[in-house]
Amino acid sequence: MDEQGNPIKQGKSDVVRAARLSVAPMMEWTDRHCRYLHRLLSHQVLLYTEMVTAPALVRGGALHLLDYSPEEHPVALQLGGSDPVELGQAAQLGARAGYDEINLNCGCPSDRVQSGAFGAVLMQSPDLVAECVAEMRAKVAVEITVKCRIGVDEQEPRDILPVFLEKIRAAGCQRVTIHARKAWLKGLSPKENRDIPPLDYDLVHEMKRAFGDMHISLNGGIASLDAALEHLDRGLDGVMVGRAAYHQPSDILAAADARVYGVGSARDPFDVVQQMLPYIEEQMAQGARLHQISRHMLGLFAGRPGARAWRRVLSEGASRPGSGPDLVLQAMQQVQNQPIAI
Repeated sequence: MDEQGNPIKQGKSDVVRAARLSVAPMMEWTDRHCRYLHRLLSHQVLLYTEMVTAPALVRGGALHLLDYSPEEHPVALQLGGSDPVELGQAAQLGARAGYDEINLNCGCPSDRVQSGAFGAVLMQSPDLVAECVAEMRAKVAVEITVKCRIGVDEQEPRDILPVFLEKIRAAGCQRVTIHARKAWLKGLSPKENRDIPPLDYDLVHEMKRAFGDMHISLNGGIASLDAALEHLDRGLDGVMVGRAAYHQPSDILAAADARVYGVGSARDPFDVVQQMLPYIEEQMAQGARLHQISRHMLGLFAGRPGARAWRRVLSEGASRPGSGPDLVLQAMQQVQNQPIAI
C-alpha cells in the first residue's frame, strides 16, 4: 500500500501485449546487463529479472537486487518465496521500483529453493500459492503472475495442473507461464530438470482451451522464433524462451518486433554492439568490469562467419585490467557482416 492506503500501481508499459513473447528469468544470466542487451535487440518483448527471493528483500534489505535501467521496460520482477506476508511486502518493494509485473516462481527445482520450501515445491501446495497470490494482489496494483511446472515428482500433470490453475485464478491471477515439463525434486539436478523430463506441449494447449479466460504462455525447449510463432498460431497467448534467447539472442530477438508484434524491422547486431558501447562506458564508470557485461554478448553473432573469433577475443580479453569498449570493437572486426533474414 502507498501512504494513503492504496495498492501501489504498476509500471508504465503494456505488459500484457509484451507477454506475447518473453525472455525467461534465468539465474546468473538475466541480470540487468543482459536485459539491456536484449532490449536493444527487441523493443517489444517482455523481459524478466533473475529470481529475487522475498527474504533477501524484506529481511536482508538487498534492494540493490531491484536495480534496472529505465530502458528495460517492459520488465517484470520474479520473486521467490512461500510466506504470503513476506511476498506481499516484497511485491510492494518491486512496485515502488517501477516493475511492470511481479511474477511468483513456482517452477525452480534447485536444492536451495527446495530447502526454502518455494519454487517447484509449491506445485504441491496450490492453496498456499493462491494465498500468496491473493496477498500480493492486495498489496499492489501491479499484475501478479505465476510461472509453474506441469507437476512435480509422482504428480499426474493432467490431474494436478487444472487444480493448480483453478486455485490461482480464483485468487486473481489471470496470467500464467507453464514450463511444459515436470520437475523431479529428488534424483535430478536443476540442469537435468531442464532437459530430461519430457515436454508435454499438448497439455499446455489443453489448459488454454480449458481456461480460455486466462493468458497462458508456454515455456520449455523453444529453440527458434519459428517454433514460438507456431505455438502462438495454435492459440496460446504467449511463448517464453529461455536458453535459446540467451545463447542465440539475435536469432530469437532481432526479428521479434516485426514477426511477433508487426512493428519495426529486424535489428542488426552490429548496430546493437555500437549501441552497447555508451552503456558499457557508463557502467564501467560506476565500477562494473567489462566481462560482467560482455559475457552476455558472446552469442550475438552465433552462426555467422567469425563468431568463434568474436567470442574468443571477448572471453580472453574482457577480464584483463584496462579492457573496455575498444576490446568490443576489436572483437567485432572478426565478424563478417551479413543481413538478418526475416
